[in-house]
Amino acid sequence: MDLKAFTQLVLPTQGRLYRIAKLFLRSREEAEDTLQDVLLKLWSNRQQLDNYQSVEALAVQMTRNMCLDKLKSKAYQSTEADTNLPEISTNVKSPYQQAELSDSAALMRQLIEALPEQHKLILHLRDVEEYSFEEIQEITGMTINNIRVALSRARKEVRDGYLKVNNYESRY
Repeated sequence: MDLKAFTQLVLPTQGRLYRIAKLFLRSREEAEDTLQDVLLKLWSNRQQLDNYQSVEALAVQMTRNMCLDKLKSKAYQSTEADTNLPEISTNVKSPYQQAELSDSAALMRQLIEALPEQHKLILHLRDVEEYSFEEIQEITGMTINNIRVALSRARKEVRDGYLKVNNYESRY
């Protein structure tokens, strides 16, 4: 694979790879370092990339594995998570509504973070990155039916946790 093909196939996936790394590592710096490591490894092995059906699936799997390795290594020291909430682009006027939205966003992040790694990854790939089930199958090696079941369970667990915390379950 030459530079032009590499630039066309691999570099457009940088945003997704970064978001996946940030999902696991919770640190912007660690996610950037991991992304650089993945890109360097892909570049070093660019001659073998033609053997893969989907280079993007390979890159996502490499990112996931590197993140898990960093989390497992003793040298990895968890840094304080970035607590800045994303800007919410709604017409919220009162401080009460802003605080409620902020609390809801933090609760959702906490509930998703508490999911098992596999469910968290599948939920992220499907709902945030908008991967198809076939692409998720290539990345995880799971069957499409197992992916659907894991996704359903992850969504249900997040929904039930949210309703429980907010005492909504008694209303339905």
